[in-house]
Amino acid sequence: MHHQWLLLAACFWVIFMFMVASKFITLTFKDPDGYGAKQEPLILTAVTKVEEVHVPEEKHWPEEFQPTGKAFSGNLIRQPLVHMERLELLRNVCRDTALRNLSHTAVSKFVLDRIFVCDKHKILFCQTPKVGNTQWKKVLIVLNGAFSSIEEIPENIVHDHEKNGLPRLSSFSDSEIKKRLSLYFKFFIVRDPFERLISAFKDKFVHNPRFEPWYRHEIAPGIIRKYRKNRTETKGLQFEDFVRYLGDPNHRWLDVQFGDHIIHWVTYVELCAPCEITYSVIGHHETLEDDAPYILKAAGIDHLVSYPTIPPGITVYNKTKVERYFSGISKRDIRRLYARFEGDFKLFGYREPDFLLN
Repeated sequence: MHHQWLLLAACFWVIFMFMVASKFITLTFKDPDGYGAKQEPLILTAVTKVEEVHVPEEKHWPEEFQPTGKAFSGNLIRQPLVHMERLELLRNVCRDTALRNLSHTAVSKFVLDRIFVCDKHKILFCQTPKVGNTQWKKVLIVLNGAFSSIEEIPENIVHDHEKNGLPRLSSFSDSEIKKRLSLYFKFFIVRDPFERLISAFKDKFVHNPRFEPWYRHEIAPGIIRKYRKNRTETKGLQFEDFVRYLGDPNHRWLDVQFGDHIIHWVTYVELCAPCEITYSVIGHHETLEDDAPYILKAAGIDHLVSYPTIPPGITVYNKTKVERYFSGISKRDIRRLYARFEGDFKLFGYREPDFLLN
């Protein structure tokens, strides 16, 4: 009888332990929202998305090429990939010793004169004429407090540097220049080099909308005297003459005579020294609709000012126009021109023109 009670008690104990174990299993593997086993796929999905951004860890930016400015103080993952690629391309071409003479220049007073300063928001903007710079000047004028809105700025004030409230970097002491170059957000805009030259030729020697008579009456005759093949031709400056002047390895003796007026057609390298100055962003005229808002946001000023409305199609590269302008130019003259501007093509990712390859 005693053994029967022991056997019965053992059975009840086994049943009791089974019930406890069953309850424990139910509590452990229960799947309430946000917890338990189904949480693991969510974590894996998040990891997969981060990996798709493709920011290679093995690539480290040298200190001299680290982007500066408020928007880039953290991880480079904050930059859209296209801007990272532009800066990386610039870094690689700057290191190419074969292109050193075309990619490097001294940070001279000529360069510092091209850089406008907004101390209030710690911004430096390098002017590259014929690439929509007038609108960027308006943005900086508003930021500096000279006018409360872009619409209020008279057109004649924008390029009057005694009245527009835009100090040049060259106006500061050496120590102040170094401090701003080191700490400020810095940017400039580029466009296809040959299309920019066409724009400069049309603006200064054909239409001349700002009535700057010295381009037609002083600079054009100087180019014609030296570079026109048919001396009996009485037309004004032709694009062919302009190309011969720019492609001449000895162009500098005329540049000295023309003074700062050459800013409209010298290279981006000569204007902004991109291999010597660490720029935060390089905008492209062809993608300005995207780049302008990005630059404002990256500089931390998108809540203060907007870039003026861009007319539809105005920033699109016009291949037909470029080919038409160069159709009457000899291959020799085009090759010499490209040889001078090759640094600009390579530094900023522009393709060598098809008509030069044929």
